[in-house]
Amino acid sequence: MRAMWSGAVSFGLVSVPVKAYAATSSHDIRFHQVHAADGGRIRYKRICSIDGEEVEYADIVKGYETEDGELITLDEEDLDSLPTKSGREIDVIEFVPADQIDPLLFDKSYYLEPDAKAAKPYALLREALVQTDRMAVVKVALRQRESIALLRVRDKAIVLQTMLWPDEVREPEFDVLDAEVELRPQELTMAASLVESLGADFDPTQFHDEYRDAVVELIERKRTTGATRPAPAVEKREEGPDSMTDLLSALQASVEAARSASGKPAEEPQEKPAPKRSSSKKKDEEAPTKRRKPA
Repeated sequence: MRAMWSGAVSFGLVSVPVKAYAATSSHDIRFHQVHAADGGRIRYKRICSIDGEEVEYADIVKGYETEDGELITLDEEDLDSLPTKSGREIDVIEFVPADQIDPLLFDKSYYLEPDAKAAKPYALLREALVQTDRMAVVKVALRQRESIALLRVRDKAIVLQTMLWPDEVREPEFDVLDAEVELRPQELTMAASLVESLGADFDPTQFHDEYRDAVVELIERKRTTGATRPAPAVEKREEGPDSMTDLLSALQASVEAARSASGKPAEEPQEKPAPKRSSSKKKDEEAPTKRRKPA
């Protein structure tokens, strides 16, 4: 695994240098959109909805539309003025009972690996969390944004569990839940009996993604039956006439356009002929050298 963050866990006067690693990864099979006729990848352009023209990245800013239909744009200078966090510490705010944390608040998980010299304080914090059955509420800056998070224990590792902010959790506003429902004692007894009959200790290794398995099987079957074709090679497109070849092509096109405008036929580029020697010089080279008589 590759560390995505490094810093230190700070609680009281104790500081534990750690590295953070993503604790989960997606195994979804990702497909590309391709042209059914030739297998070419489908490309998307950034088109303006007003003028229909393609827009360069340099001309794109962030926009926020208000409820009353007003548009507010933010450029790079505006975004740079926002407060960002780049600290390298996981500051423990408090230790809370584990059963008081709503799992709905959980976001992403990261394993914390201690430095070799910090193995003891790391183990001390881990065992203290286990014995007290508590989690540490912390604040940490990840990707320049401060997040609220938890420190909890999984096996021998301390997990940094980022959390959603409380206002990001929606409430179930269903009117039907407020309706009065009459439950008879016999029904409750039978429901509880059914729950007990299906009771078991949770073992996540017993479950697997059947849909992904079916996709892998389908792809393998097509591969073994020869239902494949070579992936088309995409030619690299030049960004503009910045190479010598493009420059010469542009000059040649300009010459041809100028000749066409003046009515002169376009000429093919020819090699420059070697200069001819003068006849007098040629005769001097061919004639034998004669001595001149002294006066």
